[in-house]
Amino acid sequence: MVSADFVDRPIKKLVLFDVDGTLTPARQNASPEIIQLLRALRKKVAIGFVGGSDLVKISEQLTVGDFNALDEFDFGFAENGLTAYRFGKPLESQSFIKSVGEKDYQELVNFILHYVADLNIPIKRGTFVEFRNGMINVSPIGRNATIQERHDFEAYDKQHHVRADFVKVLQEKFERLNLTFSVGGQISFDIFPHGWDKTYCLRHVEKDDFDEIHFFGDKTYKGGNDYEIFSDSRTVGHTVESPADTIIICTELFLS
Repeated sequence: MVSADFVDRPIKKLVLFDVDGTLTPARQNASPEIIQLLRALRKKVAIGFVGGSDLVKISEQLTVGDFNALDEFDFGFAENGLTAYRFGKPLESQSFIKSVGEKDYQELVNFILHYVADLNIPIKRGTFVEFRNGMINVSPIGRNATIQERHDFEAYDKQHHVRADFVKVLQEKFERLNLTFSVGGQISFDIFPHGWDKTYCLRHVEKDDFDEIHFFGDKTYKGGNDYEIFSDSRTVGHTVESPADTIIICTELFLS
């Protein structure tokens, strides 16, 4: 039986959403239509977001007008759930640096920065490695790229496989560290200990005993950062190509 906290929801299911490409365009704000959908959904089911970015970035994208992400979602999972909130209150968190150790972390980052320095790509900006609580994010072009530069790099990467080749080198070089390398968004990939992918967030909802857990994401292919939770036996996975897809499928499943 579902937790008493959710007995008021007519449908005893949890709907989890990836952020970039699912609720918002990459690194941009949610539209009024998505906000309207989320508010309508929450009257029927429990809802949550699960993103690879840190909470500050996700909150910027999902806090629109009077819609506050942590207040309007039942669950908020940043960094794949390593930073977690339930009804706006923080849950236990995890630390990448404690798991890997300072010595190995520095060896990894030094190698990444040397690799980026030797890359021959059309443009480079800044912030090639971003340290987060539960992972590090690596961007060959740099996270300071403009929206247009992000679009351009994404198209370039589809042809030249910059990120995929980078990941392959790191997997071979640092196999002993038992790390997962997960491509997401337009310009970067995440690195975190095995098991710290988006399925990590599911441990925070087990006790609520939902009838079903649905997950919506755009990077659901193998190697994408939605793949593990999309294909997990505990979830019903849905692949979308845009926030517009999310609206259509959610409306058909839960609001018709």
